[in-house]
Amino acid sequence: MTIRVLVAEDQSAVRAGLVLILGSAPDVEVVGEAPDGEAAVRLARELRPDLVLMDVSMPRLDGVSATRQVVTEGLADVLVLTTFDLDEYVFGALRAGAAGFLLKNTEAHELLDAVRAVARGEGMIAPAVTRRLIAEFAGAAPVQAADAPGPAVLDSLTRREREVLGCLGQGLSNAEIAVRLSMAEATVKTHVSRLLGKLDLRSRVQAAVLARELGI
Repeated sequence: MTIRVLVAEDQSAVRAGLVLILGSAPDVEVVGEAPDGEAAVRLARELRPDLVLMDVSMPRLDGVSATRQVVTEGLADVLVLTTFDLDEYVFGALRAGAAGFLLKNTEAHELLDAVRAVARGEGMIAPAVTRRLIAEFAGAAPVQAADAPGPAVLDSLTRREREVLGCLGQGLSNAEIAVRLSMAEATVKTHVSRLLGKLDLRSRVQAAVLARELGI
């Protein structure tokens, strides 16, 4: 399967480098390039890529707002790029429904691995970075945002699904959750898929943030 990618980055040199890296992979095709957020949303509507590689800081429409539009309209998955590993805008992008984020200094093979992981529906592939991000912005004793859901949203989950959600909140991968809860990795994937559907969430990263916000 060829993964169709739209690259949204305002710096032409950086964008060219990303396109070069992505184009070097036989299973990845760059179908479009956007120099700003508005162009990213427009091209996502026109091209319907599998994934948008989205810079978080862009003119005309920032990456967070562009991510929200792309995800809300169901146009593509979004993998956010940022210069800072704990940038508040990154957290905003994850809240907006991004599948995850990468630093711009990520190695070429890591970028390709991330694109493939998101295309498989696995979301963010760097658990250590996930844990640091969630800990920084959700906090050990989180304060919920005004529009954040309350604990009652978890009533639809089974006990096992709550346990899996708690593991997601710790930034664990499916393999790590399988070991922690003594179950098959395929079973973990099933639980993750079901709880995302019940909670009306777009990605496992959103589930992780929700888990930390609710103190699970």
